[in-house]
Amino acid sequence: MDAIDAMDIRGAMTKQALRIGVIADTHGLFDRAILRHFHGVDQILHAGDIGDRSVITQLERLAPVTAVSGNVDRYEESGYPPETVLELGGRRIALRHILYQGGKLTKEGRAFLDRERLDVCIFGHTHQPKVEWDGATLLFNPGSAGPRRFKLPRGLGILTIANGMITPTHIVLGDRSE
Repeated sequence: MDAIDAMDIRGAMTKQALRIGVIADTHGLFDRAILRHFHGVDQILHAGDIGDRSVITQLERLAPVTAVSGNVDRYEESGYPPETVLELGGRRIALRHILYQGGKLTKEGRAFLDRERLDVCIFGHTHQPKVEWDGATLLFNPGSAGPRRFKLPRGLGILTIANGMITPTHIVLGDRSE
């Protein structure tokens, strides 16, 4: 084993948990509570319906941001892709705005999950917080961090990846932004 391999092994042994801030459906609103809840995250993932570029600009002050567009963003017109897959913490994680509609997994959503073979798929659109397993894939909707709608709670999420485990956490925001 050479010196580089030894450093890589020691680095892997001392690596702490990866904390990922998860947000969706901001609809142009940046709630200052996000600053508190996403403080110290390693990455932020926005699952679409951003609403205004200033939301991403403010999130980028906290951590690197990966975002996809949603129907409010007019998809590709926003400059963000409609879906993306990335690797974080050794896991394949996807962002896609619409996975569910009318309480059911869409045909396009099913095809996407089958095609991509993901560890996690983060989505939005329904404004309804959700944690569900689809086979080996964790489906995670943080809820809407934008203005309250449909009598649903406002929310964010944190994904923690540590020791090979993925732990999703929902964070309930107040009815009004801070």
